[in-house]
Amino acid sequence: MSSSNFSAPEGATERGGSRADLIHRDIVRAILEQRLGPGTKLGEDEVGAIYGVSRTIVRAALQTLAHDGIVVIEKNRGAFVAHPTVREAREVFSARRLIEPVITEMAVAACDGAAASLLTEHLALERAAQRAGDEPAAIRLSGEFHLVLARIAGHDVYADFLEELVARSSLIILLYRRSRAQCCKVDHHGALVAAITEGRAADAVAQMTAHLDEIEQDLELVDTAIPIKPLADVLGSIGRR
Repeated sequence: MSSSNFSAPEGATERGGSRADLIHRDIVRAILEQRLGPGTKLGEDEVGAIYGVSRTIVRAALQTLAHDGIVVIEKNRGAFVAHPTVREAREVFSARRLIEPVITEMAVAACDGAAASLLTEHLALERAAQRAGDEPAAIRLSGEFHLVLARIAGHDVYADFLEELVARSSLIILLYRRSRAQCCKVDHHGALVAAITEGRAADAVAQMTAHLDEIEQDLELVDTAIPIKPLADVLGSIGRR
């Protein structure tokens, strides 16, 4: 059979990945960039039309997102981006304060030349996005900085757990932040990188704890609501980037 006559199965992308995984990644990215807000309805037909897949594929992605606590699925109503309560917000940051100092300490112990380069490069991307005024990219990269630390630490369970917490934090910040300032300040990340790459474990741990405290302190934890953007505008723009 010639390659020109071959068509990939519906559940796979041209690069061999799962289309459900692609939808999952795009929705998480839209949340990390704070483009996709809490309460947004994720209609199976609409998402399927955006990606050219069946409702079965969309449903698989939404079920995974629901398992991660990023989406809620309501009987007879469908799927919606989660709308964290004030209590959930406090619990998410409480969980982050438990695991991220440990991740930071492990990252210091595991930080070699390659890890130091990875941190430096990521920090440069954050700064470039900030200079360019690209707020969505800057917000996403600031959240991903914490995931880079988890990968360097080499603890897969912590990394998976933190990925969920960072996505949920982005929803929380979108709902509750007092100011329009970036959720993670690049200078804080720069100080963390310096402490980690110089092997100053106690300093790095203290900085991470203070960093998370400051993020939470910038939140106004009272019930609120935000405008919901059209789903096709958000996910369609990600697919074209």
